[in-house]
Amino acid sequence: MTLRQRPLPTRGRGPDPQFFEPFNIIPIHNILIDHPSLRYPEVRAATSAISAAGDLRKPPFSPWHDNMDLLDWLGLFFGFQGDNVKNQRENLVLHLANSQMRLQPPPAAMDSLDSGILHRFQQKLLKNYTSWCSYLGKKSQVRLPKRHNPNRQRNELLYVCLYLLIWGEAANLRFAPECLCYIYHHMAMELNYILDDHIDENTGQLFVPSTRGQFGFLNNIVTPFYVTIKGEVGRSRNGTAPHSAWRNYDDINEYFWSKRCFQRIKWPIDISSNFFFSGDQRVGKTGFVEQRTFWNVFRSFDRLWVLLILFFQAATIVAWERTEYPWQALETRDVQVLLLTIFITWAGLRFVQSILDAGTQYSLVSRDTKLLGVRMVLKSMVALTWTIVFGVFYGRIWSQKNSDEMWSHEANQRILTFLKAALVFVIPELLALVLFILPWIRNVIEEADWTILYFLTWWFHTRIFVGRGVREGLINNVRYTMFWVAVLASKFSFSYFLQIKPLVGPTRALLNLRNVRYRWHEFFTSTNRIAVVVLWLPVVLIYLVDMQIWYTVFSSLAGSTIGLFSHIGSEATVVHKLRDAIHRVKLRYGLGRPYGKIESSQVEATRFALIWNEIIITMREEDLISDRELELMELPPNCWDIKVIRWPCFLLCNELLLALSQARALAEET
Repeated sequence: MTLRQRPLPTRGRGPDPQFFEPFNIIPIHNILIDHPSLRYPEVRAATSAISAAGDLRKPPFSPWHDNMDLLDWLGLFFGFQGDNVKNQRENLVLHLANSQMRLQPPPAAMDSLDSGILHRFQQKLLKNYTSWCSYLGKKSQVRLPKRHNPNRQRNELLYVCLYLLIWGEAANLRFAPECLCYIYHHMAMELNYILDDHIDENTGQLFVPSTRGQFGFLNNIVTPFYVTIKGEVGRSRNGTAPHSAWRNYDDINEYFWSKRCFQRIKWPIDISSNFFFSGDQRVGKTGFVEQRTFWNVFRSFDRLWVLLILFFQAATIVAWERTEYPWQALETRDVQVLLLTIFITWAGLRFVQSILDAGTQYSLVSRDTKLLGVRMVLKSMVALTWTIVFGVFYGRIWSQKNSDEMWSHEANQRILTFLKAALVFVIPELLALVLFILPWIRNVIEEADWTILYFLTWWFHTRIFVGRGVREGLINNVRYTMFWVAVLASKFSFSYFLQIKPLVGPTRALLNLRNVRYRWHEFFTSTNRIAVVVLWLPVVLIYLVDMQIWYTVFSSLAGSTIGLFSHIGSEATVVHKLRDAIHRVKLRYGLGRPYGKIESSQVEATRFALIWNEIIITMREEDLISDRELELMELPPNCWDIKVIRWPCFLLCNELLLALSQARALAEET
């Protein structure tokens, strides 16, 4: 039957009796009917593979029919809904058939499913589950027989079908993929019990899943999680409640990033667990909590603030010597020792950082996350200890120097002691620098699920499941470093020579003035400290914010340079420009046609006409367009006496109106 001979249904016509059972794309419920998709051997191979129930133990709760397949078997055992089983059956057949169609070279047995296709699909589908098991140190429940075992393909299909059925009926739990991994882990374990004919210790009979019965998976698994999510939505008060007062999908999902989910939720699911509570005793935030406070400005950019404060202190010490260049002041031992005070400031700033972390993330600390609270307290104590240690060592340096009235050998030894302590203090920063320069090492450390690495990195950050091993490459890190080196070098040079150094002279003069009477109230008598503060305050404020100006300037320069070398927005070649100029001249003086003539005998034109008409006729069969619209949109067939392709009528409407207007204009002129 040709395309033009195909009968077109009219509106309101009933479906063909052979398609009485609804389907989406492939009617795999009846492979004997005449449907185009069932003519492909790959579809028949996938359908035949999932139909091989074989000698599997029959479900004890529902009657078993010979035409049922592996998905029906899982649906009856684990309580999945019938429509979910139908949808996932079609989904699986489409995946496997499409994969086998792309297989090169094609398999010798076209009517049988290739084992490599199924194995690759299983690995891709269960990749997140496998990573999750490795992350938590749990053994995967996907246990396949040896390669030559005849039941290997069937068992592999069972694991794949089980995951698809869980995903198809999980509803909003799809936004919590590790929660699905937890569910799949235990249901796969129950599947293994069924395959092994395991005897239940409580009943003394063959094991049956905890989700058995009609709608068992929906009622026993999905509903408790859904009710919990619904309760959290109510606590959010349409997003107006504080972020720390309710859990979103990320918080629920991150609960399954630790082994405590096995101890608290258990299996079968313990509804009395505090994870399912919606009151004050429920599980709180697990990964990150956003406190709406002004201090987030300092906490989010803490490294930048630390860098600006430390450089300002060092630049002020060096500029106070009033040398022409800063490196000339570094030749003095007094200046060298004064610069050691930046370590005291640095340790103090770390203490402030720890306080900010504790103040903004205290909501994460709960009975289940005690170690997080311990780490917050330890970080504050360690930072405070370093501040005291540096202060004591620094005081001992000057006490020795003042007692000897010179930089004696003993004083220099105390300087070395201070430097050794400073080296220990900056070791974490040096390690972070090495890992930044060599990103592949950091990727390996983050992706490795070794307990020893977890203990070594526990002090620096919380262990997470997602976002590991996604560091930029070495080349990108070098470019990023060069950009910020240029920005910081320009900013600090400008700040030193044009902001800090020019104020040293006036500051010295103000401090040396005596017996000055001010009209305002003097908080410090016999000094000019208030005047010095007023002098430095605007400069310090500009110093803290002009980083944005330098960043904007260098971002524009870097972006322009990248665009220039990438030829963004420019013509490709001079030859391209020349061809366009010649084409415009031809069009202006009528030396050429604006478009090339397409003859109807050309292969591409004929192929396009066939595909186009097939699409239009299919739209008519689906009752999306009418007969009149079909006639306007179809491409007329070729004729022996017409050499050019005849376009659809709706494309010629504008040309027809233009021709009529020109004819009308000519008629009026005559």
